Amino acid sequence: MNSLRLLPLVLLLGPGLVELSVVDVAGSQVPVSVRYESNAPGARHDVFVVAHQDDWQLFMGDVVAKQIRTGDSATFIYLTAGDDGRDSTYWLTRERAALRSTRLAIGTDAADSAAVRCSTIEVLEHLIRKCVIARTESYFLRLPDGKRSGTGFARHDFQSLRKLRGKRIASITAIDGSTRYRGWEDLMATVSKLIGSSSTTRDNAIHASDPSIAANPHDHFDHRMAGLLVEDLRRRERWTNTQYYTGYALASRAANRSPDQAREKAAVFLAYDNEMKRVDKTWSAYSEHPAFYGECMLRTYARKVRLSGGR
Repeated sequence: MNSLRLLPLVLLLGPGLVELSVVDVAGSQVPVSVRYESNAPGARHDVFVVAHQDDWQLFMGDVVAKQIRTGDSATFIYLTAGDDGRDSTYWLTRERAALRSTRLAIGTDAADSAAVRCSTIEVLEHLIRKCVIARTESYFLRLPDGKRSGTGFARHDFQSLRKLRGKRIASITAIDGSTRYRGWEDLMATVSKLIGSSSTTRDNAIHASDPSIAANPHDHFDHRMAGLLVEDLRRRERWTNTQYYTGYALASRAANRSPDQAREKAAVFLAYDNEMKRVDKTWSAYSEHPAFYGECMLRTYARKVRLSGGR
C-alpha cells in the first residue's frame, strides 16, 4: 500500500503551502487494450482542453506542474463555466480558483508569476475571456455546464455540449450572453483557432479527458465531450502528440504517483479548492468527498494516441 494513502491532503502539502495569496481578476465494463503512461512526454508547448475549472488539477495536475516548471508554455481552454446551474458568483469564483492553481503550478519564483492580465478577445466572431500569467494563457468559453448526465440545467434552457454534438440542439450560448456557437463545427473551429496551427508539430502536446467509455467509464459527460472535441480535431488536423486522461474512474485504479508527485498534485488541487472555500465554505469539493479526492491525488493515468490509430 502506498504510504501516503491514508494521509489527509493538508498533511501531504505540509504547513505553508495551503495558504496562498488571492488573485483578484474579473470575472463495470471491460477496458480496451491500451498502454498507460505515467506522465506526458516533454513538449515545448502544452494545451489542456478541459470541461471544468478543476479538471486538470484533479486528473493531470502533476503532469501540468512538471511541464510548466521544466520551461514549457501552456494554454488552458475551459469549455464550460462549470456553473452547476448556479449564478455568476459561483462560476466566476471557479475561474479565479483555476488561475490560483495556475500560479502555483508556475511557481512563486517564476518571472511575472504574480501578474494576472485578463481581457476579452474575439475569435472567429466569438468573444472569449482570456487571462495571461507568465508563460500561460487561459481561455474561458463559459458554455453551460451540462450536468453529469449531459442533460443540462433549467437555468440555461437545458443546453449542453452533449446535445450540441449529438445535434439535439442547433446552437449553444455562453452563460454570460457574450456569444453563441452555431453548432459543433463552429465550436471545433474556435478551439482549433485558440490552439493554433503550430499544434500540428511534434513540439506541441494536446491533453484532454479520455473520450472512450471503455477506457474511461462512469465519467461526467462534459469531460467526455471535451475529449471528443479533441478527438474530432485530432483526426481532422492530424495532431501527432495527444494524451487522454482517466476521469472519475481514476480513484478505483492502482496508486501510481510517487510521494513528490502526489504532493504536487495535491498542492495545485488545494490551491483551487481553498479559493472556493474562501468565498463559501460549502463550495469545497474536497470537504464534500475527501476520500475520493484523496485517492485521486495518488493517481494519474494517461494514454497516448497514435496519429493513425483509434481511441
